[in-house]
Amino acid sequence: MAEKSKNTEVSRILNLKECNSFFLNIRILFPVYGSNPVSCYHGEISRFIYDYDIGYTIPPMIIKDAVFVYQMQDESEIKWHGRLHAHSLREYELHYFIQGSGHFINDQAVYTIKPGTLIMASPFIRHSIQVDDLEKPISYYAVLFHLEAGEAELQRLIDEDINHKKTRDIGTSYRFFFEEIRERGLSGNRNLHLSAVHQMIGFLYLLAEESDFHYGDAGNQHIEKALRIMHNSITEDLRLDKLAEKLNLTESYFIRLFKRKMQMTPMKYYTRLKIEAAGAMLSGTSLPVYIISGKLHFYSEFHFSKVFKRYTGSSPTRYRKLFLQKLGNV
Repeated sequence: MAEKSKNTEVSRILNLKECNSFFLNIRILFPVYGSNPVSCYHGEISRFIYDYDIGYTIPPMIIKDAVFVYQMQDESEIKWHGRLHAHSLREYELHYFIQGSGHFINDQAVYTIKPGTLIMASPFIRHSIQVDDLEKPISYYAVLFHLEAGEAELQRLIDEDINHKKTRDIGTSYRFFFEEIRERGLSGNRNLHLSAVHQMIGFLYLLAEESDFHYGDAGNQHIEKALRIMHNSITEDLRLDKLAEKLNLTESYFIRLFKRKMQMTPMKYYTRLKIEAAGAMLSGTSLPVYIISGKLHFYSEFHFSKVFKRYTGSSPTRYRKLFLQKLGNV
């Protein structure tokens, strides 16, 4: 493609008023070797179009959006997520619930929501999330992805091997996996986005093999109890000695047990839960940083900012600019 025609095409794309229409009809260019990424933003969906030098490859999947909704209690938020809506051709939405209780309407079926529930919404199927109890607010991840035309293998995997079972209980241990998908998929960086795409594809294959899908099971009662306590104590100041005491275990034995199962220490996991909640508050609310710091029981705003940057690579303020969500994303 000549240099002038390439630039004209990119310019034409960026001036389209309906990025959605473009996405459904024109393949996004993902170069093998390229430079000068240009961001095309319309409504709730960011896409990245790259000028290219040698050629381009098109990934089998595009992550169109990913959100984390933390403790859904606001009336407008409940109303939005409770609306019946559907997605377009080859678009699937994966919902992973980590807290709270309610019901998920998927076409004519109604499924119970509890921590660890995973539900896939297929193209053109109307679905919604119904809150049952404000005392048990729902927290969940949602990933909206689009399969590239002609991806028969992935289409078959989802439609035949995965969707024959409408809901799954996979435990709550995948929350950081979904957080990584969200951050990488929406980063604006081509390589990170492709990394998230391949992570998601790997997860789908794992999901199809139900016999091997037991990372988040309840095989270890002590660990599962510890996880429930930590998940329900994010806005408290939970100490290691008190947690071990609730489990009737010594601190040293509990640390060894937890690390063997979760590949990290209990308090590191607990801190990551707080950072996850902080990220949701930063991207989903207008609460000042010092308020978020106080709600999550950090020593000070400075301490919170330091810990947050260590875990995410961004300051709270920069993170908010990068991942600010608006109602209507999914």
